[in-house]
Amino acid sequence: MKALAELRRQGKYVIVQVLGESRLVKHLAEIGMIPGRSITVISLASDTSGMMIYFQGQRLAISSDIAQRIVVRGENDSADVKLISLATLTVGKSGIIRKMLGDRALRRRLMDMGLTSNTMIKVNQVAPLGDPIELIVRGYKLSLRKQDATCILLEEAD
Repeated sequence: MKALAELRRQGKYVIVQVLGESRLVKHLAEIGMIPGRSITVISLASDTSGMMIYFQGQRLAISSDIAQRIVVRGENDSADVKLISLATLTVGKSGIIRKMLGDRALRRRLMDMGLTSNTMIKVNQVAPLGDPIELIVRGYKLSLRKQDATCILLEEAD
């Protein structure tokens, strides 16, 4: 994990943490820069200028000061990350989908519902008997059977 300003090569990265005063963190969260989101570095920071990134379909210029406060890791740097099943995630917790298990039809159905790799999900509610689970995916609510949720492996987000 490195600060965005310390990166030495272009590529895709995942936001791990946003540091700084609460006003800055809130402003960046309003534009979508929250842990778990993916960004692409287009040009690196130099001494005289900031850096250029591609984020949510738009090119953004970021000052070196703000880039120093955004902690990222490589998109494929998940070797040291412990994967857990979506079914074991508790209410209010979030995670990033890393892998899907199960047969081809199940994986296809889950992907059609918007559950794809590197997607941030949050457990919103669990039914009284534990099945189904209500998730928030890409801004909408989705109910999923616990049996299907066990096939989704994710990295727990902070």
